[in-house]
Amino acid sequence: MKPERPAHPAPSDATARRAVNPVICYPADSLPRPDPAAIAAQRQGAQLIHDITVPPREARCFTVPAGHFFRITSVGGPQVGDLNLWSQDLSERFYSGKTRALHGTHLSTGDRLWSNFPTLRAMATITDDTLDWYGFDAFGGSVHDVIGTRCDPYTHNLLSDGGQYHHCCHSNLTRALSQATGLPMDQAEGHVHDVLNVFMCTGFTRDTGQYFMKASPVRPGDYLEFRAEIDLLGALSACPGGDCGGQHSSDVAACHPLLVQVFRPVVAGHEVPPVNAYDRSHGA
Repeated sequence: MKPERPAHPAPSDATARRAVNPVICYPADSLPRPDPAAIAAQRQGAQLIHDITVPPREARCFTVPAGHFFRITSVGGPQVGDLNLWSQDLSERFYSGKTRALHGTHLSTGDRLWSNFPTLRAMATITDDTLDWYGFDAFGGSVHDVIGTRCDPYTHNLLSDGGQYHHCCHSNLTRALSQATGLPMDQAEGHVHDVLNVFMCTGFTRDTGQYFMKASPVRPGDYLEFRAEIDLLGALSACPGGDCGGQHSSDVAACHPLLVQVFRPVVAGHEVPPVNAYDRSHGA
C-alpha cells in the first residue's frame, strides 16, 4: 500500500503529473470478435451430454471437446467458484493476467479466456452470463474477476501464524487434478494456476488500492456459460468462503454446490484457433 505520510514532498508540478491522461495498454479492438449469431445457432438445440456436481469446499475436473459448451450454475444457495482450464494434454493453461490485460478486471459475454505463452490463443469464449446486469457497483466491485489468485493454504498459513487449512481452492484444485490425471500431488500442484473467480464480487478499494470481496449477487439458477475453443480439461472449486461476503478459507461460512454441464452442439464445423504466430526467435 502507498504510505499515508509520504517520506518525500510533492514537487511543484505534482498536480500536472497526476493529470496526465491514461492510455489503454492493450487495445483489443483488433482482436477477432466472436460472432454472436453463429454462437447462438450452435447453442440452439445443443444436447446435454454430461454433468457433474461440485460439492461445497471441494473441486472436480471435467472435459469439454472443442466447439462444445459448458455451463457453471449456482444451485442451493449463493456460491462462488474458482475455475482452472488446461488443454487436455496439460501443455496449455489459462493465463488470467493476459486475459485481464486484454479484456479488463472482470469478464462477461463475448470475452475470451486466453492461454499461456507460447500458444497465447483463445481457450474458451463466454457466451452467456445471467449476472451481466450487475455491471460495476458504487464500491467499484463487479463479478467474474481475473484479479484474485485463488485462496491457498500458503497465504492462509502466513496470515494465521502457522494455520493449516486443506480446503482452500488451491488445494481443492490440486486434489481434483491429481485424481483426474493420476499425477502425484506435487506434480499436479505445479499445474494449478490463477483462476477465473466465477460469481465472485470483487474490486480494489479506492483509498488504499487493496483487493476486496463482498457478498456475491449470485442466486440459484444463475449461470456463466462458455464455448470451448480447444479440447479442454477444466477444474472447478466450490470456494470454502461460500458467497465470500465475510471470509474465505473457512469451515463456518455457508457453502453450496456448483453444477457443471457440458452440451454438444447440433451444428458442426467449429474451427480450433491456431496457436500464436510469433516465430519465437526473440531477436537472437
